Amino acid sequence: MSDTATPSVLFVCVHNAGRSQMAAAFLTHLAGDRVQVRSAGSAPAGTVNPAVVEAMAEVGIDIAAEAPKVLTVEAVQASDVVITMGCGDTCPVFPGKRYLDWQLPDPAGQGVEAVRPIRDEIEKRIRSLADEIAPVS
Repeated sequence: MSDTATPSVLFVCVHNAGRSQMAAAFLTHLAGDRVQVRSAGSAPAGTVNPAVVEAMAEVGIDIAAEAPKVLTVEAVQASDVVITMGCGDTCPVFPGKRYLDWQLPDPAGQGVEAVRPIRDEIEKRIRSLADEIAPVS
């Protein structure tokens, strides 16, 4: 990756309805156009988890219009960093990509009270990632 290229990050979880949506929203919010952000799921849900939408709204980030997207080989190939969140063996692995696996509880079926600590942990990890791959110049 050249110094002038915008780094790209793909967040992957099974349903693309919770963790990966929160992570993508935080990175977009914090890094703006310094990073290209994608999220996807190996078995996408029909909608984003309402408790996740609510938890993000509490910190001023609106993801109500987001929709789960299916994981494609092209999305992985187009990304510099692939961050998986419990998608197991269903995530395609390509040489030359940087993979991180974030072990985070699945917010599926949980209320907003259970989602908040997951959201806060994701925000902490995203802030660290953004500082590393897309520092403010």
